[in-house]
Amino acid sequence: MKISDKDFLASAILRRLQRWGWHSPLILLSIASLSGCSLASKMLQPQKIEAQPVNQPTSNSPSLAAVGNNPNFVVGVVQRVGPAVVRIDSSKTITREIPEEYKDPFFQRFFGDRGQSVQPQQRVVRGSGSGFIINADGQILTNSHVVDGADTVTVTLKDGRTFGGKVLGEDPVTDVAVIKIAANKLPVVALGNSDTLQPGEAVIAIGNPLGLNNTVTAGILSATGRSSSDIGGAPDKRVDYLQTDAAINPGNSGGPLLDSRGDVIGMNTAIIQGAQGLGFAIPINSARQIAEQLIANGKVEHPYLGIQMVTLTPEVKQKINSKIGDRLRINTDRGVLLIGIVPSSPAAQAGLREGDVIQSINNQSVSKNEEVQKLVDSSKIGVPLQIQVQRNGQATQLTVKPAALPVHSQG
Repeated sequence: MKISDKDFLASAILRRLQRWGWHSPLILLSIASLSGCSLASKMLQPQKIEAQPVNQPTSNSPSLAAVGNNPNFVVGVVQRVGPAVVRIDSSKTITREIPEEYKDPFFQRFFGDRGQSVQPQQRVVRGSGSGFIINADGQILTNSHVVDGADTVTVTLKDGRTFGGKVLGEDPVTDVAVIKIAANKLPVVALGNSDTLQPGEAVIAIGNPLGLNNTVTAGILSATGRSSSDIGGAPDKRVDYLQTDAAINPGNSGGPLLDSRGDVIGMNTAIIQGAQGLGFAIPINSARQIAEQLIANGKVEHPYLGIQMVTLTPEVKQKINSKIGDRLRINTDRGVLLIGIVPSSPAAQAGLREGDVIQSINNQSVSKNEEVQKLVDSSKIGVPLQIQVQRNGQATQLTVKPAALPVHSQG
């Protein structure tokens, strides 16, 4: 079938909609980000993470939460938690292959010895980040991008001891990883509850920014529930972030964000390029849930529909109707517009189309793409979702069965 210029223009405009309104890119906080295949995962029995500090406060200890009555509360937090924060160094050897044209016999004859001397080149990429011990037997939580594709992982404790680390599992979709060192009776952190946090609470960050080990900074929790689309630069990450003005820098990746009691409430992950006082952390409840699956299975399976979407706004509606209104006309002012359908995906198999506007999922109304993503994330693989869309002014209901998110896929 021949595609008309109008159809081509319509398709191009729909795809470009996803680029509107993006913000400054994020910088992930490892000093160098490694790329390539991840290390093999070790399979362990399911285990619930219930980390507790080795040195519990006694009944006579002052409450670290009483910030107003204890101006030095940060000192108490650092003394308690600091020994459980580690430095993580990783490295990977990258080989640069000889270009195919250099292998051509004509090239070899023409350049003679110089052609023969062209050899594959290798270089070592090194990265550095942070982590925190969640189990006295050596399980450590960090960011996936700190250890992704690493050939070697080295963990340094605050007391100076170093250990080789093994990646138990990593999940690039949420940027969470768990590594293991051969040690026992280690100091561990206490994990808090990130669901009850309020903006304005005092927070503390501990990590190894720019190679400066055991650096402590403090500030407040600036906001909760920041989506990847809110902060830009990480559209493929399925996690809501905590925002803080505590100073964090490259090398802080994977380190803990603590409340005034010294409980871990988040894992420091990213900053916005060129900004000050805008740091972001993965809520510890999300990180703990992913970590438990990584420890149990070495991987995490995320529900997946195979859609690209954008929140429908008056601006988006006006642009579509003015440019391609004779082919596709949006008749609603709210919902989530589908701008792309992955071929052979659950969405494609269910009959969803570009230009559909999602109105509800399982009878729950949606008006933002973040709401759709949360409902998909909370669904179960293989369990049908009832999705109501508006298509060319008509309400249509479709049944979509989420599948496991393929590697390197989004949506």
